[in-house]
Amino acid sequence: MTGLYYDLHIHSCLSPCGDNNMTPANIVGMAAVKKLDVIALTDHNSCKNCPAAMLHGQACGVTVIPGMELCTAEEVHVICLFSTLEDALRFDTYVYKHMLPVKNKEEIFGSQQVMNEHDEVTGTIENLLISATDIPFDNVFSLVSSFGGIAYPAHVDKRSSSILSNLGFVPSDSTFTCAEMHDLENLHRIQEEHPYFLQCNIISSSDAHYLEDIREPEYQIFSKSRDIKDILKAISGQRC
Repeated sequence: MTGLYYDLHIHSCLSPCGDNNMTPANIVGMAAVKKLDVIALTDHNSCKNCPAAMLHGQACGVTVIPGMELCTAEEVHVICLFSTLEDALRFDTYVYKHMLPVKNKEEIFGSQQVMNEHDEVTGTIENLLISATDIPFDNVFSLVSSFGGIAYPAHVDKRSSSILSNLGFVPSDSTFTCAEMHDLENLHRIQEEHPYFLQCNIISSSDAHYLEDIREPEYQIFSKSRDIKDILKAISGQRC
């Protein structure tokens, strides 16, 4: 098994709350400087900057997983990761059709920039990406699986936009096998209050919106290889 330093929750300048310096090249470059092995680009409700980020990852020796931070109908944030760019972009198209038709106001929320491999802006997204979708939390996990990906609740220890802050409990029919903690110091408290998380593979990522917030090489995933499919199995706690 290979130990891989990771940060699996990073926003680019496509997310309206992401700093404009969070370009695909800058994100991958910072990950390389910090000696991370694998990162995931997880913009709000979109995967459109993943193609450029993955190209930079190949050049810099950083494995970039195409992903998204989906906002469910209950405004619970869920990390969705895909084994191929094609699957991620298919899911991107699906999600955009299920977003609320709220237009972005750049002067209030920030810009939503789509970039190419040269860090040139090739377009912007009209609808506000931080809006909720009409996808129920209970449906997310099987839905993402049908697109060849895995999904797990984001920052379960945060006081907003998390499964616990917005639902207040873990649904009894939940099937997710992984969960993200923003701060691992909260893990034991969360597990005592919600025993479901005792059976989950727990990871911790930055939710970075600024370059300096991308994680240092603190935590590792132990994977059979650096192939994205093997990494996703390791994340979800499956045997490789």
